[in-house]
Amino acid sequence: MTKTALSTADYATLADFRHALRQFLAFSEGKAAEEGLTAQQHQALLAIRAAHPDKATIGYVAERLILKPHSASGLIDRLETLGLLIRRSSTVDRRQALLDLTDKADATLARLSATHREEIRRLRPLLTELLRQADN
Repeated sequence: MTKTALSTADYATLADFRHALRQFLAFSEGKAAEEGLTAQQHQALLAIRAAHPDKATIGYVAERLILKPHSASGLIDRLETLGLLIRRSSTVDRRQALLDLTDKADATLARLSATHREEIRRLRPLLTELLRQADN
């Protein structure tokens, strides 16, 4: 692997990229809070909704959110207490619990996802330009 010295412009591009990511995360955290969720709860609901129905497990959520399994288990417990998901036994492996969103979670996630998609569309030109600059 060849190491190339970074220029001031390279550092500026990296700093701008990280700033744009932080702005998006701050936006996301605020929108989740408006719905009564933490950012991590929102991310878990999104991961479960996006998963193949037979893959949405606590282990899958742990992997997608980069959490230890016991932390993911506590997160799932809290979402279940909030009435946002239910557990069901896997038909393939009865020891494994599969996670399903409730109607309440589906409605909340639909609202959050629509606003996030619009924010991503708004940020696309900036992120595209920053990625182009990083590629030079």
